[in-house]
Amino acid sequence: MEQTSALGSFVRRNRGLVVVVLLLIALLIFGSFYSDRFRTTSNILNVFEQSTGLALVSLGQTLTILTGGIDMSVGSMISLLSLLTSGLIDGKANLVVPVAAGILVLGALIGAINGLGIVWLKVHPLIVTLGMGALLQGIALLYSLGPAGKVPPNFKFLAYGKVLGLPIAAVFAILLFIAVALFLRYVRLGRYIYAVGDDHTGARLMGLPRSRVIIFVYTMSGICCALTSIYLVSRFGVGQPYTGINYTLASITPVVVGGTLLAGGRGGVIGTLLGAYLISLINNVLNFMDVSTHYQLIAQGLIVIAAVSIYVDKRKRI
Repeated sequence: MEQTSALGSFVRRNRGLVVVVLLLIALLIFGSFYSDRFRTTSNILNVFEQSTGLALVSLGQTLTILTGGIDMSVGSMISLLSLLTSGLIDGKANLVVPVAAGILVLGALIGAINGLGIVWLKVHPLIVTLGMGALLQGIALLYSLGPAGKVPPNFKFLAYGKVLGLPIAAVFAILLFIAVALFLRYVRLGRYIYAVGDDHTGARLMGLPRSRVIIFVYTMSGICCALTSIYLVSRFGVGQPYTGINYTLASITPVVVGGTLLAGGRGGVIGTLLGAYLISLINNVLNFMDVSTHYQLIAQGLIVIAAVSIYVDKRKRI
């Protein structure tokens, strides 16, 4: 009886994880019956590769949403940073490390500016990050109206290299998600993120460093965008001014599907990782069914609406 009660309590506390896991299992079963090619090792590894970029940007988005905010600048940031990555490297192998390091710093700086804008201007994150997104997209188009630069062949190892037969980028993403999950659970600043998202006023009255928390999560979002940009340039070999155009909405989808409330204070990054796998698996199945990418975007939108309706906190409407 106690075991049944404990199981029920776990399911209630982790609805997002349970739903995502069940959907992943259902999709794997359906895809395996639909096509023999679906269950091949190469196809499963392809799903991991395709999900990496989405997972990385969604990781940063999860942190902002946990505080009750949102980062609408991620798509434009990815576009600009990917352009700068390939444009500055321009085929020179000796520039890969310094340029990649500089892109990470720039991503952190842009994210910090978002956070400072929210704290100082006391404006909703949606407005601040939308404005930043428009600014960054304009700078990207000023820099180049088309593909810029190129990368050396060995740079593609980041996207296509393997360790123990697994894509190295996917392994890195998994380890990063685990590290952030541990940070949120065991580090004081990580617990403050939940506290700020659960009750902004209460967090302020308790003397929690709300401003520092907000600046931190948006800085992390910028770093995740930089990691995504570096990965995408490694994958495609070049940056383009609209590389990140679909990532703004797409980065929110795994977060919501994984059980993180848009109102903040509830959820976690492991659900986001599974959500990214779910979205990539859905797209993979739809590709096998010869469904147009336009319908895939419609499916993503419907998934977001359904997830919000399921996970919404009845006590705190979004």
